[in-house]
Amino acid sequence: MAFIATHGGDVGKREISRHFGLDGSDRIILKDVLRELAEEGVIGRKRRKLHVPGALPAIVMAEIVERDEDGELIAQPVDWDEEEQGEAPRILVRLARRGRVAGPAPTIGDRVLLKTEEIPEADGRIRHNGHVLKLIDKARALTLGIFRRDAQGGGRLVPVDKRNMGRELAIPPDFAGDAEEGDLVAVEVVRHHAYGLPIARVKERLGSVATEKAISLIAIYAHSIPSVFRRETLAEAEAARPATLNGRFETREDWRDLPLVTIDPPDAKDHDDAVHAVPDLDPDNEGGFILTVAIADVAAYVRPGSALDREALVRGNSVYFPDRVVPMLPERISNDLCSLRPLEDRPALAVRMVVGANGRKKRHSFHRIMMRSAAKLAYAQAQAAIDGRPDDTTAPILDEVLRPLWAAYAAVKTARDARSPLELDLPERKILLKPDGTVDKVIVPERLDAHKLIEEFMILANVAAAETLEEKRTPLVYRVHDQPSLEKMSGLREFLQTLDIKLAKSETVRPAQFNEILARVVGTELAPLVNQVILRSQAQAEYAQENYGHFGLHLRRYAHFTSPIRRYADLIVHRGLVRALDFGRDGLPESTTPEQLAEIAARISASERRAMAAERETIDRLIAHHMAQQIGATFHGRIAGVTKAGLFVALDDTGADGFIPAATLGQDYYLYDEARHALIGERSGEMHRLGDRVEVKLVEAAPVAGALRFELLSEGARVAGGRRGSGAPGRGGYRRPDQRSATSKRPGKRR
Repeated sequence: MAFIATHGGDVGKREISRHFGLDGSDRIILKDVLRELAEEGVIGRKRRKLHVPGALPAIVMAEIVERDEDGELIAQPVDWDEEEQGEAPRILVRLARRGRVAGPAPTIGDRVLLKTEEIPEADGRIRHNGHVLKLIDKARALTLGIFRRDAQGGGRLVPVDKRNMGRELAIPPDFAGDAEEGDLVAVEVVRHHAYGLPIARVKERLGSVATEKAISLIAIYAHSIPSVFRRETLAEAEAARPATLNGRFETREDWRDLPLVTIDPPDAKDHDDAVHAVPDLDPDNEGGFILTVAIADVAAYVRPGSALDREALVRGNSVYFPDRVVPMLPERISNDLCSLRPLEDRPALAVRMVVGANGRKKRHSFHRIMMRSAAKLAYAQAQAAIDGRPDDTTAPILDEVLRPLWAAYAAVKTARDARSPLELDLPERKILLKPDGTVDKVIVPERLDAHKLIEEFMILANVAAAETLEEKRTPLVYRVHDQPSLEKMSGLREFLQTLDIKLAKSETVRPAQFNEILARVVGTELAPLVNQVILRSQAQAEYAQENYGHFGLHLRRYAHFTSPIRRYADLIVHRGLVRALDFGRDGLPESTTPEQLAEIAARISASERRAMAAERETIDRLIAHHMAQQIGATFHGRIAGVTKAGLFVALDDTGADGFIPAATLGQDYYLYDEARHALIGERSGEMHRLGDRVEVKLVEAAPVAGALRFELLSEGARVAGGRRGSGAPGRGGYRRPDQRSATSKRPGKRR
């Protein structure tokens, strides 16, 4: 296992045999050993190569975080979830020899692409070397915060980073610039004192955050999300001309008579996917359907190496906030030329799929087309038509377009159910804003068949794209999701045992095993708890040049193809299809190497994590602003997280997350029981466990940091004989009842 982990997924049976000097008979035993390890979840497979789940990849995007006592740079992976993968590994940064890498040398705060290798016989916390392949982003040696003016003309900076709460900076009048009260500003620290606050100078005024409508500004700048397009990028977008049937680089099929329709959220501004279905008249496929998924042909406008392409790679994806969108591409491309507007000619890449009556795909083909959407529909609007409430838009297309779509979905759903992907019940909340940008309410949108239809058709199209590119031996970026690590599975088994639920240890892990457990608790008080714990046992989906399948969807090969307007990974897949199927001269360059795609995969995976963190923090701040006027009010909720430091609680009505420090739970000594996901009183045996219903009082709100602190009003369950469980005494627990500092939830996870 150590040897496999060292090679970061670039090792197979041949390399293992050579390294350990195995002969023919030994290799038979090796095959059995590797099979057993794979069944236990200790190792996984990426194509024919082996890897240890949760191990550091061979190529990783990392951020330089500090220098050690010898002055050497230390980095940590950017795309790393400590909750699911454990503590982030520390990497000793090795600079290339002079002349090998152009540009400035990296320093603390920079993002770099590293080629990693395990340090032989490492005995400390640093177990990996990282050789710099490329400097991605230079550090912004600035601190973000809210400027609070004082009577002398200067002021103080209130940092927006939760980790720096309470660490204000002093800004003298001469260093305040034109900053006004309530502005979001970026400052540099110019002097430190042994006593008193550090002195800082305002370097950039980023805008006022006096209203909640500007809260997303904090996340945009805190995470260095590019929000203003470069001049050359905008010029290139404005110069783009609409694609034609017989263009300069490609020839298209004319599909404008096919009544494709778009089905999106009601507030969507760009429409990049359209669908169509019709019964298959082939007598050999009785009860089957022909499905068509057409996706906006972004590759026709964003060509490799162009200004649009370079900036799209830097952004990686669009970022969605409650009050704004930071797009990957300029509006001229995303909302105009590539938006599949009704009754307007638009270029697209389409996949036509033949499915049987059982919903399984029999065959498929890709086409570069010119299409004309027959209608733009919202999810609820399409669903209402099927449910017998058509309107002026849906009535004319109900029988010929919508009903066949729903009939095809019924067949596809049969195949999905047979495949048994992971079925977690985790409702997603959506914040609705008032016209002034303040929070109106938080809702859980109804999950309609219209949503599921589009989701399943997109999954089928994504699988078809991956299969075609593999068949044509064209390199691509996969969307992958590893199976849970051995450590996570072991912890999950221990937890389920406390609920008298067994999870087999020797069998190969499959999503169906989790679904069986989830089905046992549906409709019970245990359901939210079990859903959360199973979610936390899962790995994080990511992009990779090597394929090791998608565990959650239970698919052997999967690539993102259906959203090239907002995801760079999809654009790479589009270009690969153009090249593989000889659709034109604007496909993936022949010079593209697997190493280049591995670099792109690392960068866009990091961009995705960055976007998720920014979106989550913005919601935290909006909710904290919304609740700041409700100090002292009581709420009902559920324990959403347990650590040795305290409890994280999610409220029922708003979904707001806040923290209850362990020190405030009472005079008892509360210890963390890892197996139960609980804090348990050492003397009283009072237990507060993940998923428990609780009543809390809001005692503190820090809107700038998006932090809430609660006081627990309800009592926990009692464990006979005091604390017991697998967690060792001393792993956590607090006596001090005077601890009073706001904090906020840990980052959540997303499938």
